[in-house]
Amino acid sequence: MSADPNKRQTSAAKREALAAYAFLMPNFLGFLAFTSIPVILSLIMAFSHWNIFRPPSWVGLENFRGLLWFHREGNRLVANDPFFWQYLYNTVYLMAGIPIGMAGSLILAVMMNQRLRGIVVLRTIYFLPTVCSGVALLILWKYLYNADIGLINKLIRMIGGVIYSSRPLAIAFTVFCAIALGLFATAAAVCVFAAVRYVCERIGWEWGDSLLRGLVVLSGASIFLILGVYGRAIYGHVAAFFTTPPDWLGTVKWAKPSLILMSLWGGLGGYNMILYLAALQGVPSSYYEAAEIDGAGPWAKFWSVTWPMISPTTFFILIMSIISGFQSGFMTANILTNGGPAGSTTTIEYYLYQTAFEKFNMGYASAIAWFLFAVILILTRLTWRIGGRVVVYE
Repeated sequence: MSADPNKRQTSAAKREALAAYAFLMPNFLGFLAFTSIPVILSLIMAFSHWNIFRPPSWVGLENFRGLLWFHREGNRLVANDPFFWQYLYNTVYLMAGIPIGMAGSLILAVMMNQRLRGIVVLRTIYFLPTVCSGVALLILWKYLYNADIGLINKLIRMIGGVIYSSRPLAIAFTVFCAIALGLFATAAAVCVFAAVRYVCERIGWEWGDSLLRGLVVLSGASIFLILGVYGRAIYGHVAAFFTTPPDWLGTVKWAKPSLILMSLWGGLGGYNMILYLAALQGVPSSYYEAAEIDGAGPWAKFWSVTWPMISPTTFFILIMSIISGFQSGFMTANILTNGGPAGSTTTIEYYLYQTAFEKFNMGYASAIAWFLFAVILILTRLTWRIGGRVVVYE
């Protein structure tokens, strides 16, 4: 007598389920031991004082009050932890490179999307910095930024020696720099206005073409007017820069811009460019053909076809960049600057490391970590809510 087919199916389903659980078990145990349990313990430690050498003691909200609250000193309102707010400002300042990096990655992706001989080699060259070791690149940049023997300052001094040996040449070079700065600032304003117009149109606020052109003309005229008024001051600053180059990592004024420039060099041709390149190659050619039939030029095709079609990729890159921006800065500060000068390159992540593993104040470090988690969660949620209105899903 043959076995019941229903029983055979049930037995096979049980074996498949057991096999699936067996495959999942190592990952689940790893998640439990190295992720979920440490996260729960860190939440408990955020409400306690523990310096590793003594048993933890419950302090309630004391860590968060010390981190986020203020007190009065005379007539002034002073932060309980002024270093935290300074390092939070440093973190947000360094994140100013995110929109510049996204725009640069998109421009590179558009260039790399052309059908040219050797384009694969160019894509590889642009992607190479991403493959290289981060520590090795940081050490290289530390030598490049050296004020005395660094290659960057040597090139600047050499160029300055040639240009400022002749006053007419120096004046012409200053005018060229002012024009280039004005064009760059005007182009940035155009991009900002265009992006704002796109967002407004997606949420129902229509912009006319005349308003956009008027804003562009007004901003461009204002920028060049300001450059003209401060022409003598610009000449002095440009001359000082090329004759006595700055100490890039040793001064508060230049330390953060130096780190932004370095991150742009390493990130423009990286994963964001690859994501944009994949998005561009996924845009159907029929959309461009339809736009050409309607008489659209390259700029109109970009804003009417390309930009809406790659908006999901832009949205993804923006969210991931915000998250990584708040969670980055340790390796750069630890290798290049040790958080200096005067704490100008210390980020929240590096401050968390110093608090936990140099001062051994694990409770306060856990409070910093959970504050960072809350900020990232809120910003991600806001970005997701806005993105749901402006992103075009095919």
